[in-house]
Amino acid sequence: MTVELNSENKTLFIKQEITFFNQSKDTLKSIVLNDWNNAYSNKNTPLAKRFSDEFYRGFHLAKEEERGSTINLIITTSNQQFLSWNRTDQNPDYVVLNLEEPLLPNQKIKFYLSYISKIPSSKFTKYGYNSNGILNLKNWYLTPARYENHAFIKNSNNNLDDIANGISDFEIDLKIPALLEATSDLKASKTIVEKEFKNYKLSGQDRTDFSIILEPKASFESFKNASVEVLTDLKNNKLDDIQKAIVIDRIVTFTSNLIGEYPNDKILVTQTNYDRNPFYGLNQLPSFLSPFPDEFTFEIKFLKTYLNEYLKTSLHLDPRKDNWIYDGIQVYAMMKYMDEHHPNTKMMGSASNIRLLKSFNLTNIDFNGQYSYFYMLMARKNLDQKLGSPKNTLIKFNEQIASKYRAGLSIRFLDDYLENNTVQNSIKQFYALNKTHQVARSDFEHLLKSNTSKDISWFFNRIIDSRDIIDYKFSTVIKTKDSITFSVKNRTGAPIPIPIYGTKKGEIVFKQWLDIEECDSTFTIARNNIDKIILNLKNEVPEYNLRNNWKKLEGFFPNNRPVKFVFMKDLEDPYYNQVLYVPSIYYNLYDGVTPGIRLHNKTILEKPFIFDVNPSYSTKSKNLSGSAVFVVNQNFRNSTLYNARYSISGSYFHYAEDAAYLRLNPSLQLRIREPNFRDNRKQLFSFRQVIVNKEKSALVIDNSPENYSVFDARYINTKTEVTNHFNIMTDLQISGKFGKITGEIEYRKLFENNRQINLRFYAGTFLYNKTQSDFFSFALDRPTDYLFDYNYFGRSESTGLFSQQYIVAEGGFKSKIDTPFANRWITSLNASYSIWNWIEAYGDIGLIKNADTKGRFVYDSGIRLNLVTDYFELYFPIYSNNGWEIAQDNYNEKIRFIVTFSPKTLINLFNRKWF
Repeated sequence: MTVELNSENKTLFIKQEITFFNQSKDTLKSIVLNDWNNAYSNKNTPLAKRFSDEFYRGFHLAKEEERGSTINLIITTSNQQFLSWNRTDQNPDYVVLNLEEPLLPNQKIKFYLSYISKIPSSKFTKYGYNSNGILNLKNWYLTPARYENHAFIKNSNNNLDDIANGISDFEIDLKIPALLEATSDLKASKTIVEKEFKNYKLSGQDRTDFSIILEPKASFESFKNASVEVLTDLKNNKLDDIQKAIVIDRIVTFTSNLIGEYPNDKILVTQTNYDRNPFYGLNQLPSFLSPFPDEFTFEIKFLKTYLNEYLKTSLHLDPRKDNWIYDGIQVYAMMKYMDEHHPNTKMMGSASNIRLLKSFNLTNIDFNGQYSYFYMLMARKNLDQKLGSPKNTLIKFNEQIASKYRAGLSIRFLDDYLENNTVQNSIKQFYALNKTHQVARSDFEHLLKSNTSKDISWFFNRIIDSRDIIDYKFSTVIKTKDSITFSVKNRTGAPIPIPIYGTKKGEIVFKQWLDIEECDSTFTIARNNIDKIILNLKNEVPEYNLRNNWKKLEGFFPNNRPVKFVFMKDLEDPYYNQVLYVPSIYYNLYDGVTPGIRLHNKTILEKPFIFDVNPSYSTKSKNLSGSAVFVVNQNFRNSTLYNARYSISGSYFHYAEDAAYLRLNPSLQLRIREPNFRDNRKQLFSFRQVIVNKEKSALVIDNSPENYSVFDARYINTKTEVTNHFNIMTDLQISGKFGKITGEIEYRKLFENNRQINLRFYAGTFLYNKTQSDFFSFALDRPTDYLFDYNYFGRSESTGLFSQQYIVAEGGFKSKIDTPFANRWITSLNASYSIWNWIEAYGDIGLIKNADTKGRFVYDSGIRLNLVTDYFELYFPIYSNNGWEIAQDNYNEKIRFIVTFSPKTLINLFNRKWF
């Protein structure tokens, strides 16, 4: 390639010559060229849809000049004949080149390309140009795709760093402005400096990828050891060059000994690549709270990034289909490194030495112990996925964290089970084999099986290619003075070997692996003063539940877990019944500020049974109040119905100055998901009985019953992403005095011109209505909330600030219009359209029908400040059935607001991209 940079336009003018050698046994009629830079070309590419799925708005809202593209592509033969090519609108990030004549096995063809690559802004993926004049070039050129199993791999750019290129030799002449400097992991054989330009000659052999960084001032430091030159710009201003050199040399030497010699002269370890795949946990802590020494922090960051670059640039697998091998070797190597160099380091570093924190299980977990908890976080949510799943099918938390960690745990598990360094030697052989030809998962599997006499088919069938969870427990334990007889039960049926330990005062007395066929057998072992037998003590096997893994051989109760009270939050501790306590505060107009204490068992991992009791004191009414909920969760592993939630909840608060209510709510929720876990569609069936007991209020005259019970059945179907939101809900309510059925449809669309429209249609009718008041009627602008579902700050207020709180429900009107209730039927349409940024115009229309009156047409309109959708919004009425409201007296009393203070609700707003 000859490449010339226009730094002003952020474009690369490229002339390229490709010699393609057909090393397959197939005759080729076309060649696929990866063109991942063109994935940035518009808002409808697979990359753009990926951003939308993960709730990233930046790409959709970006200016045209910030996007990348490949333009003016011309492909010719040696005879300057044009070759036809095509790319589709659905897949604009690869090009299919049609050959004039079939290319036979072992034949070569040479063709020439001319095109311009427009480099995108780095704000989308961290690759591209930034405001500091730095260009981080990645996947900016066209190159033949990987050919495997009689076909070219046609992968689109999904921002996953998993481009499947064919192995190639590169020669590049790079021309850039003289004010810039180039850093690359390619070999630089010559640099020519002219008045206005610099010319670099770069080359590389047997590569599938490489990086080039252009900077006004080079920020990379060079560290050389006997095997490779490391170029890095990882940030750490507190270490000097000697400290960094020692750390880097140790990691490079460790990796070479564990896996093999890096085949290239240079390797690039960049801050950008670390930021794209950080070590989660370290990166969440502000620097002043970091519990790890500066040298250790740099070491872990460098280790993770170095291993990732080392494997991705030199191990030539299909990085999308066989990604678990990259992840598995990387995390396995990191765990081995920690065992060798930092065996006593805890997950929370020096925080484990703070006396106040010593009771937390979180601070007592070994550094390597965190990998299992991150995997179990998703397994307990029933959101874990097969390790062998293609990378682009993984939800973000699995792709970045859980699946990556489970892959490493699984490799380590197999290593421990096979013993004699079988896995480590197989990895070395696999890496060496990779230097001679293109490798695949089948090669890795063959090497592992050939290096052991044990049958390890279960590893691939059950660990890699299934979602089977592992859970063993002791079924029977009989102890005598001289022996212990026990049997082990496989609770999930997944045939996986498991280790058993005997301990005495915490010290290991013996360890033995139970093979698959032995797991349901009965064993007798010598007592040897053992006081506890434990399955999977060191968590070698990535197991779902550790709480049933041990039996105490002393004392009357074999599994007596003492209760442990823990402040705020903690990791699950299998040896205790944890009760967590945390101060709480609640507010409504009638109870005032309501401080309390939450007592619950919600550790970071989901549990099958949850309790959450929150007694509190109402400072205004001077009495006790609060809430409680008890939940049983049941997960279904291999069904679209993936979760059933059985619960009973209760709450006691005031609904008026002089009256309180007690609400009981037994319920059943059934959750349904799509087979594609990345699909944002969610469905819910909910069945509940709402039982309300109200004190009579002398201040609120609504003729509402003091005691009532309503059965409520609801179905919700929703799909949400940045560019589109669609939600449909149906609801049936049955009570002795009334029955009603309602339906609601919500639609939100973000257009390519960055304008947004919001539509909501609501319709409801009474099946029968024997009530005498409007307490159960449909509301146009402010529902009475007889089920006590909404978080009203002043639910009985009809005037004043608290009456202006807006809840998007029922009629959804913002203006307060005469005859605000309907005791027969209601229909309404709510709409808003963006004018500029978060300023929108809204309008509502509706028909309401009451008994003995004609249907009435109602409408309103105004301005909506959509600051944070559903969380903080303001509504300013302008015109309605009431006339020009903006010109009327006391206009400030007509303004409506949405404010959400719930931390859980707000956290979900930021977490939704992960799950």
